[in-house]
Amino acid sequence: MYQLIAFDMDGTLLGSDKQISPGNRRAIAAAARAGKTVILNTGRCLSELEEYLGLIPEVRYLNCASGALVYDLKEKRTLYSSLLSVETVKQLLELAAMEQAMPHILLEQCIVQKSHCKQMERFGMGVYQDQFNRVTVKWEDIGRMYGEKPFPAAKVNIYHTSPQSRDRTEERIRASGLEVAMARAETTSLELSAPGCDKGVGLEKLCACLNLPMEQTIVVGDADNDLEALKKAGLAVAMANAGEAIKAVADVVVADCDHDGCAEAVERYLLRP
Repeated sequence: MYQLIAFDMDGTLLGSDKQISPGNRRAIAAAARAGKTVILNTGRCLSELEEYLGLIPEVRYLNCASGALVYDLKEKRTLYSSLLSVETVKQLLELAAMEQAMPHILLEQCIVQKSHCKQMERFGMGVYQDQFNRVTVKWEDIGRMYGEKPFPAAKVNIYHTSPQSRDRTEERIRASGLEVAMARAETTSLELSAPGCDKGVGLEKLCACLNLPMEQTIVVGDADNDLEALKKAGLAVAMANAGEAIKAVADVVVADCDHDGCAEAVERYLLRP
């Protein structure tokens, strides 16, 4: 019997409108009433999640920033973290600048450059424009200002103007020998985390804190950054809108993010007798 279900956010729990549907909210509430644990298993950082948490008060634990930060909302404390060094963040900002790409630094807050935030569509991230306007900290010059006040980061996302531009950044990272975990997301996004850091590791750390075997977990996702968590789950669930690589490792496929696929996962697999 499964005891925990972990939902990715974008393309999974969130519909194309970036909202949590009433059906998915009802399913989360039903899972909680049945004594199950529902967590968010996301690349977003804490500040990017706050506007949703009031809609799903049953969620206590977050595996956020793609596994770099595991957080207990009730006790307001970090259970586990794996951060990028200051020197690594500086190098990633330099690589982003080479492609005139948009870097995004995540810890508990998320930081972007003001000029980039005004042209999200150019970086393949137009659907997030309103959200970034609301929740990000905007610096005039992200490279200079980070250099003046550096800090270890949970993750750095780099949003490119094309898939080819992303390919070049990946090649430069490999050629430089920079030790980071890389995952593709969206159409032009590259997510960079500390070596060995991914959603699967974060989920393992949380389950260890909860004394819960991984065999009793369900992971639901749609994108490459969900891959390691799906591989480690007791049941791997792909959304109908997931990429083929995700469907290939999934045990089952549910409806897409606009048709309550997450509610289907709860009802068919988490709450089954």
